Amino acid sequence: MVSAFPRRPIRVFQVATGNVGTEMIKRIGAHPDLELVGLHCYTPEKIGRDAGELAGLEPIGITATGSVDDIIAARPDVVTFHGVFPDEDLYVRVLEAGIDIVTTADWITGHHRDSNHPHPSGRRTSEVLEEACRHGGSTFYGTGMNPGLTQILGVVHSCDVADLENVTVIESVDVSCHHSVGSWQMVGYGRPVDDPAIPAMLEKGTRVFADGVHLMADCFGLELDEVTFGYELGACTKDIDLGWYQLPKGSLGANYIKYQGLVAGVPKVEVHVEWQMTPHTEPHWNVQGCYITKITGDPCISSKHRVLPKCGTDFTDPAAFASVGMTVTGLPALNAIPAVVAAPPGIITSADLPLRAFAGRFEQ
Repeated sequence: MVSAFPRRPIRVFQVATGNVGTEMIKRIGAHPDLELVGLHCYTPEKIGRDAGELAGLEPIGITATGSVDDIIAARPDVVTFHGVFPDEDLYVRVLEAGIDIVTTADWITGHHRDSNHPHPSGRRTSEVLEEACRHGGSTFYGTGMNPGLTQILGVVHSCDVADLENVTVIESVDVSCHHSVGSWQMVGYGRPVDDPAIPAMLEKGTRVFADGVHLMADCFGLELDEVTFGYELGACTKDIDLGWYQLPKGSLGANYIKYQGLVAGVPKVEVHVEWQMTPHTEPHWNVQGCYITKITGDPCISSKHRVLPKCGTDFTDPAAFASVGMTVTGLPALNAIPAVVAAPPGIITSADLPLRAFAGRFEQ
């Protein structure tokens, strides 16, 4: 049997130290398969500082850079990209240099980026990245918790179901601990709920969830006619001050959105997103703090994937829940790295990876 994991640690150069990136510096250090060899930052104040210091650790001897040339010169096996928004110029240069990329930034299948964020060249972004992969003999992979692992849970839960009728995965979470002002401004949180711009903002800012529909349909061998978007908006019933974000009374503070993959007008695969920044909204949804899979078929399946901080953690500490949220976003990328490095060149999705790509690691 071929070994599941590499004999030597894979050399990783990380990009970005926001919420997810900071947490991943800590996780790479404890990951037996991986070795952090460099860090790229966009904030000038971070460049020149030690990566450990930026992550709230002791110094680890890796100095943050702001140069893509430094990434290429380090000759890592893979770049992990944890920025909030993609950097396609960086992607192209790194891929052309023969370095693989694993990203948690707005990419699952490429449908979303191709449709909603045209490349400056006028070509589809997926074509540009695929060409860079061919040129460098490199591989590009995008994942996360949702979209990402949530869709794999939906697929796996279908393995003992005959005559599938519908597969729906639902993210039902309180998002007030996700301190990313730009992300929430982008989807309209804090704007008056009757602002006519909100629906388009919400769709554009969440359209990557439609990629999750395409990914599941691919796994099921299902040809979709279209993927539709539906939404409900929750208005704050009072002024909300989260410290890092303000939500005036009457502003958007929660939502329930649906991306539905249709065949002959019938929903077959769906991704639902139930978010609340505060429970004080009208309408109000019963946020369950978990990821839910619902499958209609023979038999029917219902499953909840609940994520909690490590045993012994102070569960009253909001930072603990913020940390675990960043962990479950970034770890699907880190754990998949050996499989991505072993994969043939090109853009790949979770449908192309073996089961071991989704396996965690025991402490060593």
